[in-house]
Amino acid sequence: MKILECKNVTKRFGGLVAVNQVSFEIEEGAIFGLIGPNGSGKTTLFNCISKVYKNEEGQVSFRGEDITSLPPYAIAARGLGRTYQGSKVFPNLTLLDNVIIGRHCRTKSNLFDAIFMTSRARREDESSREKSLEILELLGLLDRREQRVRDLPYALRAIAGMGIALASEPKLLMLDEPVAGLNPSETMAAMAVVKRVRDTGVTIFIVEHNMQAIMSTCEQIMVLSYGQKLAEGNPQQISTNSQVIEAYLGRGYAED
Repeated sequence: MKILECKNVTKRFGGLVAVNQVSFEIEEGAIFGLIGPNGSGKTTLFNCISKVYKNEEGQVSFRGEDITSLPPYAIAARGLGRTYQGSKVFPNLTLLDNVIIGRHCRTKSNLFDAIFMTSRARREDESSREKSLEILELLGLLDRREQRVRDLPYALRAIAGMGIALASEPKLLMLDEPVAGLNPSETMAAMAVVKRVRDTGVTIFIVEHNMQAIMSTCEQIMVLSYGQKLAEGNPQQISTNSQVIEAYLGRGYAED
């Protein structure tokens, strides 16, 4: 079953066509990778899907519903979560508080509830804390829950960003360069977390430059070049595609 389908998605910035007629689909339960050179339109495509940007042409469907014209908060409410480059977190708050904040779209308490701590507010606070602790256990960060995020190693801050996104209970989780700046051992640990998240029933859509991480984790990969879809296939097909090697991987990759 398709969880995400994009048809002819196009995004322009003035005279620059950043994403040009890109079409693809992601099957539910998959780990789908997106690669391409810097400036190829990967993050722009992410932003069009999550509605940070409005695409000028094309259609985005999520779980069979056309979400092309919906605002970002409505997209999140329907179960599409994402992270951002650079570990966007709240550094002065604890790790647990960061994850609890991510549950905002799943709570219904209003200002009145918060001021007077109504039974609904207390009930939702308790539920959010319990679910956030479960997420931290899944990510292997439960013992760090009371640490301020700014005091965590960089690698764990990246995973913390994933925890915030998971708190919104996504059906599809979009990860924008989750292992950027990590060393090989940290990368392996982070990608192991990605696989654990998928095993809970969350479909993964990941943008990454680290080819080892992508090739060893993703079942299907799409390549963008100059805003256009260059190729799509499994890791073996992508790693041996002459156009991909020429445009992105480099001749040395084929020789290794």
